[in-house]
Amino acid sequence: MVSRIRTVAFQGIEAVPVDVQVMIAPGKTGMQIVGLPDKAVAESRERVQAALHASGLSMPAKKVTVNLAPADLPKEGSHYDLPIALGLMAALGAVPGDALDGFVVLGELSLDGTIAAVAGALPAAMGANAVGRGLICPHACGSEAAWAGADIDILAPRSLIALANHFRGTQVLSRPEASIHAPAGDLPDLADIKGQESARRALEVAAAGAHNLLMVGPPGSGKSMLAQRLPSILPGLQPRELLEVSMIASMAGELAGGKLTDRRPFRAPHHSASMAAMVGGGLRARPGEVSLAHNGVLFLDEFPEFSPQALDALRQPLETGECVIARANHRVAYPARIQLVAAMNPCRCGMAGEPGYRCARGPRCLADYQARISGPLLDRIDLRIEVPAVSANDLIRPGRSESSAAVAARVLSARRIQHERFAALGVPASTNAHCPTTLIEDVALPDAAGLALLREASEKLGFSARAYHRVLRVARTLADLDGSDGVGRIHLAEAISYRMSSERMAQAA
Repeated sequence: MVSRIRTVAFQGIEAVPVDVQVMIAPGKTGMQIVGLPDKAVAESRERVQAALHASGLSMPAKKVTVNLAPADLPKEGSHYDLPIALGLMAALGAVPGDALDGFVVLGELSLDGTIAAVAGALPAAMGANAVGRGLICPHACGSEAAWAGADIDILAPRSLIALANHFRGTQVLSRPEASIHAPAGDLPDLADIKGQESARRALEVAAAGAHNLLMVGPPGSGKSMLAQRLPSILPGLQPRELLEVSMIASMAGELAGGKLTDRRPFRAPHHSASMAAMVGGGLRARPGEVSLAHNGVLFLDEFPEFSPQALDALRQPLETGECVIARANHRVAYPARIQLVAAMNPCRCGMAGEPGYRCARGPRCLADYQARISGPLLDRIDLRIEVPAVSANDLIRPGRSESSAAVAARVLSARRIQHERFAALGVPASTNAHCPTTLIEDVALPDAAGLALLREASEKLGFSARAYHRVLRVARTLADLDGSDGVGRIHLAEAISYRMSSERMAQAA
């Protein structure tokens, strides 16, 4: 007799259907798992046997063969435990096999028969819902899976016994409820920043258009402090964005208690992070920091201290919004549409250009340090500002600066303008930073004075084609913040000013 249970294998955030086929036949007593299982899947044999024994069932004194089809697709992870166990139970008659036909199953078994949480419950639920099936998952993952839709049938048992009793009719498992994290009110506030008016303005522009930002200044000038307050002025995730972000977090096992949040991700890896940690990789090609920051912010403090390989690996995600991990045996693509925010000192000693300070190595110190960042990567950064040291007068000045709530209201208004514009044009972009190149010259067409200024600046500063279009995107954001329908000379002048320092830095690189 052969019983069949449907489960999934994960390729990125895509759930690929897998059939678990269990056959009990005469022969040498034992259990064999075939179908390209990895070590975790092969070891499920021991976990399944122990869990069945703890649940009052014993393995038959026959040959048990478990086939994971398609046989040429690598199977990785511990979530195959539960479908294998249910396949055995169905073959033994402990649960009705036809009752399992309409479900996708995943879960890890403990030796006592309880079902432990696994990564990927939300993508599995989305995939099951797409083909009209329900989902059986661990109890800890139930609230996460419930976000796949109100019409999908979800069972989230705590143990094998509870699931068997549900199908026998002696116990009823209620459908889990989708849960969300309560909004936290402990985000750092921009009102804590004293001075740095130009940096605050650049931060607002970056938030309004999702532009990449680089801050350069001496130690203690407030670069990290400014970056940490960026989440407080960003709008919440839209429903589609929330599901995308949550599916990636689910694959990484980072959904605490299965609860989703509409707060945009803010990732700040240490500068010792490897290239695989940044863009993803490893044995199972897990998502990296770039993908975990999808639809949010990736903050790289001490920018030049990251390895050149890790930094240059960011070029493709910044341009395409996707991170492709190619290995000899498989290829995985993760979404990675991020807003890059970076902070760095002007030189290794950190004080180049400060009044009254003279570096012992001279200009070579600044040039060598800034050359650690490649020109092509700098070309992808829209805003580059200098953050000078805060003076004593700024620190002792009474009163507080403008709060994050006031700035967030302006950012939200500008984002709404962009969303309505691109929706009317039928473009999938939602912010100016992600506006297609073929469209930006139409939506950000400058007036005559602005066009003359842009032409003159392009000739003097030697803008690349990418830099030219990024200046237009920033100018469009500045006009949206002003509530202006057109892009004027004043908007282009400010956008070019944010780009001039980047061009000087690129020359040093």
